[in-house]
Amino acid sequence: MFEPRAAGDRNAKAPRTVPAAKAAREAAQQFRPHPWHGLSVGPEPPELLNAFIEITPFDLMKYEIDKVSGYLRVDRPQRSSAQHPALYGFVPRTYCAERVRRLAPGAKRGDGDPLDICVLSERAIARNEIIVRSRVVGGLQMIDGGEADDKIIAVLENDLVWGEARDIKDLPPVLVERLQHYFLTYKLVPGQGSTARIGRVYGRTHAQRVVRAAMADYAESFGA
Repeated sequence: MFEPRAAGDRNAKAPRTVPAAKAAREAAQQFRPHPWHGLSVGPEPPELLNAFIEITPFDLMKYEIDKVSGYLRVDRPQRSSAQHPALYGFVPRTYCAERVRRLAPGAKRGDGDPLDICVLSERAIARNEIIVRSRVVGGLQMIDGGEADDKIIAVLENDLVWGEARDIKDLPPVLVERLQHYFLTYKLVPGQGSTARIGRVYGRTHAQRVVRAAMADYAESFGA
């Protein structure tokens, strides 16, 4: 419950939003694990991870996790005709804060969300709100509005086509180009500039550093 602040009282306490959000999160977890806080990061991090899928290549709406309840919510319809080139979601028990920012030259802060991940699958997966076992092969060093917003690139574990990939160089360059193009253009409005840029495409070694940093940021912010 919010406590009102007296007008002109600079010493009055700010509204107590964190305990309220924490209580709501704990109540939701009595019935099912919260996808962000209640699922494992994966069996062998930072290489083999769990990815909670929010958006598939067939979705024309942008869905994202509701951070309190853990359910998917509609964020907005996709404005452009672009469709996501891969499964898209986040890695549980990760958080993009100061450690992730340090790995992204030019970023002013982390974006305050769990770490994003794109998962390549040879077979079409048209369902979201699922857990996908994913092997990290690289990533995109994206900065959006001054915030570090890395996109980890992974392949579906044991995929019959992509399952042998171990590094970004094992993927066809056109697939990586499509991911770059999507993230740089999907929010574009004709006549307006983009706030996003991709500093570089990196391989498995740096991607694992980003995953470790996001895990450490989560542990510091929310507890191990």
